[in-house]
Amino acid sequence: MLSIVATPIGNQDDITIRAIKTLFAADAIMAEDTRHTGLFMQELVRRWGSQFNLASDWKPAFIPYYDEIEEKKLPEVIGLLEEGKHLALVSDAGTPLISDPGFRIVRECLRRNIQVESIPGPSAVIAALTSSGLPADKFLFLGYPPEKEGQRVNLFELLKTSFTNKHLSPTIIFYCAPHKLVQTLHDLQQTFGDIEIVLARELTKIHEETWRGTLSEAIIHFAEPKGELVLLFH
Repeated sequence: MLSIVATPIGNQDDITIRAIKTLFAADAIMAEDTRHTGLFMQELVRRWGSQFNLASDWKPAFIPYYDEIEEKKLPEVIGLLEEGKHLALVSDAGTPLISDPGFRIVRECLRRNIQVESIPGPSAVIAALTSSGLPADKFLFLGYPPEKEGQRVNLFELLKTSFTNKHLSPTIIFYCAPHKLVQTLHDLQQTFGDIEIVLARELTKIHEETWRGTLSEAIIHFAEPKGELVLLFH
């Protein structure tokens, strides 16, 4: 069985009991960054190991699994699953597959009738949406904006013309890396004018910020942005 396990996006107290049980029970953990996940697992063992009767020297087995090697790793991972192993897939933070690797292995598991289960939990998309004050009944998550400016502007133009009926108009959500934010905001302003937006930064962490204002105000406020951001507008 393959378990898709959501892990905290910042605050480690957001881990679920079911996620802990699954990670402790798995034969191996597939991780984007095994060092990062290893430190996280050490903390889980310290806090929860005795309650799950883990041996004092227990350590999980890891399988590196990130974008650049996802295709190459498929045969190895599928082989383990077909041998009857229980593998858990995690990303560095949040829910796997959401702008993170995992789609290929899930699709291949389903093609081969290997059981896949999702262990729900933290997601920056949902955390940002529900605290944004924007309509949450319909939303469209588009991952990270395209790297190239022309493709980015073309996407924004397409969004502008796609939802002319107010009853079908969703809240639009993007992830945005800090070094790309200012140019992305300028491109949005070029397409939509000086609309209201929401920027959620460092969600669940000490310096969490949910900022609301116009694009022109955002360009000034986030002149030197830090931390991963979620960009929302309607």
